[in-house]
Amino acid sequence: MSAKSLLFRRVIVVAVSVQDLDRANKFYAETLGLPPAYEDKEQVGYQIGETILMLKNWDQPPVPNPNPRVTIETDDARETEKALRSRGVVISDPVEIYDRTHAVGSFLDSEGNKIWFCSYVSA
Repeated sequence: MSAKSLLFRRVIVVAVSVQDLDRANKFYAETLGLPPAYEDKEQVGYQIGETILMLKNWDQPPVPNPNPRVTIETDDARETEKALRSRGVVISDPVEIYDRTHAVGSFLDSEGNKIWFCSYVSA
């Protein structure tokens, strides 16, 4: 007898640890240009597609290799890397091609969290 599927559909919130909330808000709003996400009338983070990125000032500091890993899909990972570099963002892993199907790279946010990004590779 197999277990019944839980029917997970999508990720709705990803939370990252920050040490300086003002600095992190400036990074995500101004440097990355992400639109704010709201619940009722309170800003709770930033919108990436249908997912909310929440900034949490927890007791634990940001880490460069978080578990779980967060990956954001982009239209073109190489162009995303160029745009991030032009904004002064630290690229921790330059874009590389994996399995000839995905271009993957990562950057560090203002707090040192490693955020991954990827795109499909055109044939």
